[in-house]
Order: sequence, then C-alpha cells, then structure tokens
Amino acid sequence: MRPWFVRLHRWFGLTAALFLFIAGVTGALIAWDHELDAWLNPQFHVARTAGKALPPMDWLARIEAADPRVRVTYMPLAVERGEALTATVLPRVDPATGQLFEPGYNRVTIDPATGEIQGRRQWGRVSLAREDLMPFLYKLHFSMHIPEVGGVELGTLVMGVVAIGWVFDTLIALWISFPSWRTWRRSFAFRWEAGGHKLTFDLHRSGAMWIYALVLMLAVTAVAMNLNREVMRPVVSLFSTLSPSPLASRVALPPEQSFEPVPSVLPRVIALAQAEAARRGWTAPPGGILLSTDVGIWGVGFFHAGNRRGDGGLGNPWLYFDARTGELAGADVPGTGSAGDIFMQSMFPLHSGRIIGVTGRVLMTVTGLAIAVLSVTGVLVWARKRRARRRVHARAS
Repeated sequence: MRPWFVRLHRWFGLTAALFLFIAGVTGALIAWDHELDAWLNPQFHVARTAGKALPPMDWLARIEAADPRVRVTYMPLAVERGEALTATVLPRVDPATGQLFEPGYNRVTIDPATGEIQGRRQWGRVSLAREDLMPFLYKLHFSMHIPEVGGVELGTLVMGVVAIGWVFDTLIALWISFPSWRTWRRSFAFRWEAGGHKLTFDLHRSGAMWIYALVLMLAVTAVAMNLNREVMRPVVSLFSTLSPSPLASRVALPPEQSFEPVPSVLPRVIALAQAEAARRGWTAPPGGILLSTDVGIWGVGFFHAGNRRGDGGLGNPWLYFDARTGELAGADVPGTGSAGDIFMQSMFPLHSGRIIGVTGRVLMTVTGLAIAVLSVTGVLVWARKRRARRRVHARAS
C-alpha cells in the first residue's frame, strides 16, 4: 500500500504545487492585510480631519447622495479616532434598462467628521497598482482570479477542490513520512550539515511534520471557506445538527430584482437591535450594519470600533431583521448552538489565525511561508528522482 500512497502524494503534489505555493505566500501576507494596506494607501485609512464624527446615518446618506447609482451594503457604525470610514457599496438597478449600473467601484472611504469622499476603489480588481495590491492578493488567495463561468465562481470552486485533495494528501503524507515507527525521530530531523538533496528532502518531509497540525487545520478550514454549503455543511451535518442561517433560509433574488429596503426601517432596526442585545446581556455596542439585498435582510453586528474583524475568539455576534418590516429574522451568535454550529463558526477564525489574535496571525504568516517552501521542495525532490530514474533507464537500454 505504501507505494500507492507515495504515487498519490506525488501526483497531487505536482498538480497542486503552484496553487499551494501561491496560497501560502498570499496567506502569509494577507494575515496583515489591513496593516499593509494602511501603509500602502493611507488615504483609505486615515481621516483628513480630526473633528467630531457625524452620526452614522449621515455617513450612509452622504455616500448614497454622492452617487445615486450605488447603495451601501456594509458600513461600520463607529471608527477609532483619526480613522477614515470605509463602506461597501453595490450597484442599484438602472430603471431605464432594468440592468445594474456599473459604477466601477465597490468601496467608498469618507472622512467621518465631514462626510467628504476620500477615495473609491474596486476591491479585488486584477491589478498590481498600489491601491489594488492587497485586495488583489486577498482574492488571489482563495480564487486565483479565475473568472466566473455561467454565474459559477469557478476560482472558488477550483481552490475548494484543491483543498479537498490537500486534506487527503496531508493524511497520506503522515503515513509515508514514518516508514518505520522505530526510527520516528528521523522524520523530525534536519541534516543541516549535509546540504544538497538530503537537506531539501528533510525540509520537505521533516518540515511538514513539525507543522503538521497547522497544515491539516488550514486544509480543512480551506474546504469550509470555499465549499461551505456544497461540502462542509453536509459533511458536518452527518455528525451534528446545524442551525439554519438566517440568510440562507430565505429565497435569494437575482441582482436585477433585489429587494428595495424601506429607508425608515434602518434606524428602527438599530434601535430594536440595541434593545435585543441588552436583553441578551451583550455589552458591546452596535458596531456595523449589513444589507443583504438578495434576501431583504438588515444585519446589525455588535463589537467595539477596534474589533470589527473579530480578533480573539469566534468572532462577533449579529442580529438580523427584515429590511421592509423591521421584524427580527434571526441571529448569529458565536459560541452558541450545537457542536456542529460551533465547529462551523470556528472555521474562519482558525484559518485566519484571528481566533488567538496577533499570535495566531503570526503563526499563519510562518505557516503560509512554510507551505510555500514545502511546495518548492516537493517539486525539487520529484525532479531529482525523475532524473535518477531516467539515468537508470538509459543505462539499462
């Protein structure tokens, strides 16, 4: 059986080496995406003035008034002192054509004190320009920028399939890395003084064993990130009951037929969310709003301005309300629910390392670079063995 496992490991490694190398390098960088983007593009992160911030509803109104072609679909409700505010926007439907407008951007940054626009950009655009670099790398990490085909996010699908193979290959690698359990120490050793092929081989085999648990965790969580509904939820549901998502339980409309929220509902939704949070004993303030136009839902997240990315733990809690009536439609509360619910809630915090804050992000950077090294050394080991086999065949003939 071992020879077959070696072949499977080799075939998968050669097929996925480039994907995993890119995913490793980009993962190491995007663990610090906000910090790196702030360094590269301060206009999207630093407020121009230091005055008192306007009320959040004024922020939303000014963004949409500046360009009636777009509507805000995500916006923080508070920012830290000196920080600019960035909102996510999506195009509205052009009444003249029945099709979506094409504003050419999906992020808007404003000065919280004045409401003036500081910048706009298209997040995820294929571009290496300074303002596009970090979003480009982030999207490259999970989709390789493979374009959609027939409405299917082909890049996300491809990387999800690679992740499934990666899970099984990681298990196979554990088996073949210990040919004899009596000599298990060799599988953790590095022959630094030998150099050359021996060191390359040790970097590949022993390097993988030292970070084995982290690599397996990243492989499993990568499946959850890319194929959540298609693979991960069905598999987990075999072992534990999963609570339905407030968003997934509704029938989604196509973008051209999206729900038009009632403007007066949002302030009432925020007030209702505050009352419900107080009833549940939550101490964090409303930190952000989310509009899902395809299913007609407003979401209100509870977190402090400096923790909207959910560092430390399983993330931030959200309450969801009907965008037309304001009725409570559900909740997403990390750390609650069945064992399967909590497992699913842990996927992104684990994959990003944010579950343990800065320490986890450092681990993800180191592990991402190590995965890139494993990809390169695996190809080098294969190439050397291939040359050796060719020499043997040449002598035999």
